[in-house]
Amino acid sequence: MTYPPVTLNNGVTMPALGLGVYQSKPEETTDAVVAALNTGYRHIDTAAAYFNEIEVGEGLRRADVDRAEVFVETKLWISDYGYDEALHGFEKSARKLGVDQIDLLLLHQPLPTHFDKTIAAYKALETLLADGRVRAIGVSNQSPEELDRLIGETSIVPAVNQIQLHPYYTQPEWRAANDKHGILTQCWSPIAGAYTYNGNEKNPFTEPVLVQLGEKYAKTPAQIMLRWHLDHGFSAIPKSVKPERIRENFDVFDFALTPDEIASIDALDTGVSGSIDPDSLTLEDHGWPIPE
Repeated sequence: MTYPPVTLNNGVTMPALGLGVYQSKPEETTDAVVAALNTGYRHIDTAAAYFNEIEVGEGLRRADVDRAEVFVETKLWISDYGYDEALHGFEKSARKLGVDQIDLLLLHQPLPTHFDKTIAAYKALETLLADGRVRAIGVSNQSPEELDRLIGETSIVPAVNQIQLHPYYTQPEWRAANDKHGILTQCWSPIAGAYTYNGNEKNPFTEPVLVQLGEKYAKTPAQIMLRWHLDHGFSAIPKSVKPERIRENFDVFDFALTPDEIASIDALDTGVSGSIDPDSLTLEDHGWPIPE
């Protein structure tokens, strides 16, 4: 089994599994990107609000991999929403990454309190796509209702909606909305980590279903979860700065789960996010400026 691509709704292909760098400290990010690319990853996901795009760019240059082989994805922060603001946000990200073209550019949050700015920012992404500055555009953390509104007021259906998704939080309604519009579901936090549900801590690394499947396939619970994402047809962007964990997360292409095994993992869903509500973010509370 090989490193699988997924085809976006505009025909662009993207490696299904990528390295995420959320909360990766700047001083650790470059080495993580180099380790990932040298391991075989060809997809890196970052964001302006992670404040490590410069280090991602340095990793792209240091790795022994041609830039044309790497799918680079980043996100605009809400403080750069609005048409002209988003165009400038792109320029900041491209400059920090050291690239002329970004493969996938997303709006990081829906910003419902200023959805007019969200729409204007997305129209800027459409302009960047038409100009060839980006290869694909999309959104992140957008609910079914927000997707419907955005699609109704813009011209190009997003290629990707990056949302929180893992075995304890499977997001069936949001996935169905993405599928309805032909939007790829991309998963942040694909390996759940410690998780509190009904006052009890759930740990996927000791979850019997995942442990038993790991024993069957000689894989770790984390590898089973990532294979579950791939077998569902999702894109997943696990984060790590440890070379051994980066390699482990990539070693998921030599087996596949059966439909019954996939269903047994689906059944772990709690329906509880355990994270911040994306709609709660406002410019007043989270509109920190993105430096040049």
